[in-house]
Order: sequence, then C-alpha cells, then structure tokens
Amino acid sequence: MIDEELQQWHEHTEQLIAALVEDGTNEEVHHTIEHHFSSVDFDILEKAAISAFKMGYEVEEPEEAELENGEKIFAFDIITEQALDFDIIFDETKKMFELAKQCKVDYDGWGTYFEE
Repeated sequence: MIDEELQQWHEHTEQLIAALVEDGTNEEVHHTIEHHFSSVDFDILEKAAISAFKMGYEVEEPEEAELENGEKIFAFDIITEQALDFDIIFDETKKMFELAKQCKVDYDGWGTYFEE
C-alpha cells in the first residue's frame, strides 16, 4: 500500500513520463533525472546531502533560493541517469522520498529534460 504522499509522486511519475513520450522524447536513451530536496534549515539540508553522497549518489552543492513569498530556502539535487521506465524511476523516487523523510527535509519530486 502506498501512503498518500508517495501516491502523489506515483502520479507525478506517470504523468511526467507520459508527457515526455507524447512530446516525442527519445525513449531509447537514458535521461538525466534530477531529484529535488529542500529545507529552510541549511544545516539539516547539508546533512541530508552528505548522507546521500555517502550512499553513492551524485549530489549537487546546496544552494539558497527565495520563494515567491520572500522566504529563504535551501535546496540540492541528486542526479541519476535512468531509462525512461516507470518502474525504474518510481522505485528510485520511493528511495528519494524515504531519504528525505529520514533526513527531515522536503522531497520536491523529480524532473528531467527532453532528449532528441
């Protein structure tokens, strides 16, 4: 059984893959997947990035950003290369979601780029 929050990422994964395929992305090549993490607390976010790095993930440097309401937030991405396959990407998404919960940061989903 998928919990309610994870169900949101299940639907996001289905919809994003469907939109990419509909737009004609090259399904034969691996896509760069960017999993997004954020927190208002830099120290907590940095610890999450270090944990992900120690797990063997490619982690981008945490950065500061400003939300529309003016609030400061810190964020980083974990980068992977995956086939555009629902099962593979959703399995990875579940792992990222659990990592975020364990590290007490927000998982903001994933994105990728159109591939010719």
